[in-house]
Amino acid sequence: MEDVTRFAPSPTGLLHLGHAHSAIFARRWGTRCLLRIEDIDATRCRPEWIAALEEDLAWLGLRFDGPVWRQSSRMAEYARALAALERRGLLYPCFCTRADIAAAGSAQHGPSGLVYPGTCRGLSHAEAGSRIAAGQAYALRLDVARAMEETGPLSFHERGRGRLHCDPLAHGDVVLARKDVPASYHLCVSLDDAAQGVTLVTRGEDLLEATSIHRLLQALMGWPEPDYAHHALILGPDGRRLAKRDGAPSLRSLREGGHDPAVVRAMAGFPD
Repeated sequence: MEDVTRFAPSPTGLLHLGHAHSAIFARRWGTRCLLRIEDIDATRCRPEWIAALEEDLAWLGLRFDGPVWRQSSRMAEYARALAALERRGLLYPCFCTRADIAAAGSAQHGPSGLVYPGTCRGLSHAEAGSRIAAGQAYALRLDVARAMEETGPLSFHERGRGRLHCDPLAHGDVVLARKDVPASYHLCVSLDDAAQGVTLVTRGEDLLEATSIHRLLQALMGWPEPDYAHHALILGPDGRRLAKRDGAPSLRSLREGGHDPAVVRAMAGFPD
């Protein structure tokens, strides 16, 4: 069977060895491998970093299939998906700030951090509408318990491990849209994987738990269920995963330092 995979970086900085590992991992698993730019966050994503990542991937020797998709050009599709969920009564506006959630005595820790305690879930349509009309900022949250009443139990197939149980409730009512980011990672990645015909999602094991939310959205929207393959993360000398915010060495700096692409591929865990 032909596997269609994708490498989907966010252009919020230069790529590092962790990105190289993910890109090569996706390319080697997929008969066809797509490049998708996840640039929905206009406050952090920059055009120059899109150009830089495409240049660095080409220098690394990676070639991708088909046209490059940019999520920033697909806002209308995300809005339609949100509207469909809203019509079914599965979304509600939440006016809580991150500080409000952190201060809530009922907030518990889940796979993705603090779990939203459902403060705004019970607001009447009149009160929520009044706050929105007054210009109060809000996010749109998915009522996960109600959504699971529609889908029932969920699972996914992890290559090499078989079927794994999903637990969307452990994440609480996740945000699917905000004023500053009109569609969340969870919604965009699930919709785009379906729209692009991705049959195998390859990504870091730090996103393994998020698969529960993505399977929930797939089941709700009737989108195809892909297989998954989560890879181990590349760690720095301090034992922490490489991250842009921690100043991980970029592919650009390694390139400018005279490293050969084959050497960098080996540093990323894929010796030729």
